[in-house]
Amino acid sequence: MPRSPRRSEPAPAGESPVCPLCDRPIPPEARSSRHHLVPRLKGGTHRGTARLHQICHSAIHARFTEAELARRLSDIESLKAEPEIARFLGWVRTRPDDFHAPTRRARGRTPKWR
Repeated sequence: MPRSPRRSEPAPAGESPVCPLCDRPIPPEARSSRHHLVPRLKGGTHRGTARLHQICHSAIHARFTEAELARRLSDIESLKAEPEIARFLGWVRTRPDDFHAPTRRARGRTPKWR
């Protein structure tokens, strides 16, 4: 059965949520998605999620494996403390709140399907 294409979720109407990772507002027109703090493949549930800018969410998954996220990076504070993410956050905070750009996979990391 083919998977449905990924789509970013629209922000709830009337609210202006804040991305807990970069601490910037998520405007209604910005791409955003829900991040499972413990990946579902590793036993996570829908209860442990955080709404993030799509670029912040993509940066997390481009740099870390599902196992790393489940074992040692299962909360926002531990993600913020990680040097690679801290450097990314310093950069993305200088961009507009609705900024989005393609995210490349970190060098040396093999694709999930291999």
